[in-house]
Amino acid sequence: MAAKNLNVAARRATPERGAPTESAPQVPLLSLDYLWFQVAGTVCNLRCSHCFISCAPDNHDFWFLDLETVRAYLQESKSWGTKEYYFTGGEPFMNRQLLPMLEETLAIGPATVLTNATLLPDRTVRRLAEIDAASPFSLELRVSLDGPSPEANDPIRGEGTFERAMEGVGRLVGHGFLPIVTAAQIWCQHEDEGVYRQFVDALRKVGYTRPRIKILPSLRIGREALRSRGYCDEERVTAAMLQGYDLARLLCSSGRIVTDRGSTLPMRTSVRTWRRRIARSHSAIAPATPAGGMAPSAGTRKFQLRNWGPGKSPGIVQVDSVVRGFGELGSR
Repeated sequence: MAAKNLNVAARRATPERGAPTESAPQVPLLSLDYLWFQVAGTVCNLRCSHCFISCAPDNHDFWFLDLETVRAYLQESKSWGTKEYYFTGGEPFMNRQLLPMLEETLAIGPATVLTNATLLPDRTVRRLAEIDAASPFSLELRVSLDGPSPEANDPIRGEGTFERAMEGVGRLVGHGFLPIVTAAQIWCQHEDEGVYRQFVDALRKVGYTRPRIKILPSLRIGREALRSRGYCDEERVTAAMLQGYDLARLLCSSGRIVTDRGSTLPMRTSVRTWRRRIARSHSAIAPATPAGGMAPSAGTRKFQLRNWGPGKSPGIVQVDSVVRGFGELGSR
């Protein structure tokens, strides 16, 4: 029964086929400041019980990107004025071409990798440091860790994951990186200060004397909807809520993510997430091109949706109203 429920959660965590709902608010792509690459698809070496896109070793809903695909988008992004590049998954370090991808990216702009830090042997971290040192731009790493101890973290991320992630953080720090440790808030809000201090103490033990820590609200979709609860109707963003709101403050107006399907997927956000302005685009929405790929806006504020499968007609882009975002919220 549990396996069946997880399969249901995995399906919920990937985009439904077809057009968004009629009531969803429209958000224009004003610029392409942020370009994301889902380099590992939904494949991850862990099976976290709170993962909002239900990543797992056997979740192949989205597959790996190859170097050639990333390179093509990097070249196109030069004309789009892209300012920052992000690499996510799944677990990005499961992609054997990640390091050359980062090397080529850092030749044209800053890059950030979202990782669970459990696949970081010394040779990989040493190579990351070499790539970073040779670039005029910065390489950032965000490490997902959901508790300051094995007792708090491992029931969510799996047995032994705390120690492995801390070892990865220690290696990163030892090679000069200052990773951002991101934690989903799976505890009561009044415990934030105490949990934060415990994180600081734990990270100092591996040599991270002034750690960077970010605590984020969990996204109640995918497995998290089963672990805790899903969203209710009053937590959905509506078009009326966006009336008079500066849409440029929404990151979906300035970012897109590349998947193995050559398009981006609809970003979904809750009221709480939207108000905190921490959503990132995860959208199959992009200006349509003859080749069916992504393209910058050409003076239009509505974009076409590249539907799934052959013979589908593009529709008008809307941003749906349930949480589904990538970025700072991308726990691995």
